[in-house]
Amino acid sequence: MDNAFCRPWVIPLSLVAAYMLTIIPLPTWAIAFRPDWAAMALIYWTMALPNRFGVGAGWITGLFMDVLTGTLLGQHAMAFAILAYVSIRLHQRIRVFPLWQQAITVGAMLAITRLLSLWVDGITGMAPGTWLYWAPLISSMLLWPWLFLLLRQIRRRCHLA
Repeated sequence: MDNAFCRPWVIPLSLVAAYMLTIIPLPTWAIAFRPDWAAMALIYWTMALPNRFGVGAGWITGLFMDVLTGTLLGQHAMAFAILAYVSIRLHQRIRVFPLWQQAITVGAMLAITRLLSLWVDGITGMAPGTWLYWAPLISSMLLWPWLFLLLRQIRRRCHLA
């Protein structure tokens, strides 16, 4: 890829792709298992480029997610900022894990964001009533290795640190 075009746009374009995957229509049976695409992209970029993509980027990513999904403004922003912080704090450990251990760790980090969102939903009286609230953790963990490999390949082609 042309490095001049690639460098400034690769991260925003990957987040746009994650947002598009978040709102793409799914069959009724699959809606509950929709992976947390934006959160996984956030985890990848904070692990890969912790000095360039940090807590502020997590906050902005979350604000876009709030607007996109119509949730309480700041709900995803708070959760994604905390997710970015945890990811940055643990990035040196997580990066050396095999992909299956990374997937488990990513699942644990996503569980934190789901707990924070559950807390906000409970306060606002919109708490989910079924265990399917946790289903995206499973699909996200299963898809993490492929997303990691894809984003790593893109990052390397674009010569990002």
